[in-house]
Amino acid sequence: MPGTLVEVLSRDQCLSLLPQASVGRVGITVGALPVILPVNFAMLNGSVIFRTVPGTKLSAATADNVVAFEVDSYTEDGSSGWSVLVQGVASEVKDATARASALATLGAPWGVAETANRVVMIEVQMISGRRFGFSRS
Repeated sequence: MPGTLVEVLSRDQCLSLLPQASVGRVGITVGALPVILPVNFAMLNGSVIFRTVPGTKLSAATADNVVAFEVDSYTEDGSSGWSVLVQGVASEVKDATARASALATLGAPWGVAETANRVVMIEVQMISGRRFGFSRS
């Protein structure tokens, strides 16, 4: 019988899938409302990092807030894929040496190279994931 197959992923499986994506979505709260923003990201020492400019994402991070971060991948026809959700405390990387290392890991930013020199780190406190597909039998 055809149907949807859903596999709950382990922490290790989730952590191995995270670096396979180059763009993720950070979910923050701004004025008591949810906001989801796309970011280029990387993994560094077990944490999610992304670069940003002063503004909404940085303000949310400097308040040491709990944020959500999601990445996914799926086939063009949508018949299979995976999704990983990270929840953790976000903070700005202020140490100059750590920030330089993070910026080197991240590579070039989108469009605002000269100003996107601030780094946000999300400590992975909770992580969950699912892999899905459709059975044809």
